[in-house]
Amino acid sequence: MLAYLARRLLVNAAVFLLISVGVFLLVRAAPGDPVLTMVDPEQLASGTSAFIAARRAELGLDAPVVVRYGIWLRDALSGDLGYSFVSGRPVAEALGERMGPTVLLMSAALAIGLTLAVAAGTLAATRRGSAIDHLTTVAGLGMISLPSFFLGIAAIYLFSLKLGWTPSSGMSIPGDGGAADILAHLVLPATILALSVAGPFTRYVRAGLLTELSADYVRTAEAKGAGPARVLLRHALRNALVPLVTVTMIYIPQLLAGAVALEQVFAWPGMGQLAVSSVGQLDHPVVTGFAMYAAVLVLICNLVADLLNAVADPRISVS
Repeated sequence: MLAYLARRLLVNAAVFLLISVGVFLLVRAAPGDPVLTMVDPEQLASGTSAFIAARRAELGLDAPVVVRYGIWLRDALSGDLGYSFVSGRPVAEALGERMGPTVLLMSAALAIGLTLAVAAGTLAATRRGSAIDHLTTVAGLGMISLPSFFLGIAAIYLFSLKLGWTPSSGMSIPGDGGAADILAHLVLPATILALSVAGPFTRYVRAGLLTELSADYVRTAEAKGAGPARVLLRHALRNALVPLVTVTMIYIPQLLAGAVALEQVFAWPGMGQLAVSSVGQLDHPVVTGFAMYAAVLVLICNLVADLLNAVADPRISVS
């Protein structure tokens, strides 16, 4: 196991390096000049070539892109992601402040999504072929097909504007910030984000449970007098949920992608909202830092999924 882990870490390090090259070059190749966005239009019209040249040198943008990447990588490996072009703050600090709201949104969505998926998948599997099973399948496909930002806009219109049940935006009311206030603002975006994973998770639970319910050990338990509830909960469902653990790790990066879209819809003050605004402002260091955070999350989740899969299924070799 240790040898396998060491090999995977080396592979992940190489992948991280390649991703960093791609992200750095793509962000810098985007249209627009970040220095020109910092110059007042009136000054730009009157001619400020000396100021622009000085500002470009101050930001290190006058060096070749290969040199700039080498400096960035050296600093990034020590935890320094540079400074924002817009605010002048350290990128790690700016993203760190926004990480809490994003993690809260993703965690709540994952908990809601897993709860819905286990309940719906179990119901569909135990009533295979019934109207409930078909309805669950259709609902799951709908959750997979509909974009989360569309559901978010529709939910704001219905539950916030029409019914007035939940706040429409933000993380809290200015001056409040209590647990109840945050929870009220969290319910709607977390539920919408949860639906994006509840659909595929429901299908995994249903398929896994159908397989387990037809296994020999289930019939043996029934022959020994175990009741339907005991067979379902203590035997079949427990084994059916094992693959879901590894699938969940793979879907966590997709939650981050969904969170980026919903943070715009609900004005949720997370990393995604900061990253999107930074794209419009040509704030290259912040965009690069966020992209690398996302890349690290993907690499970690895939590594953990492989390890959990090997632990859950001894037939998988990690030697």
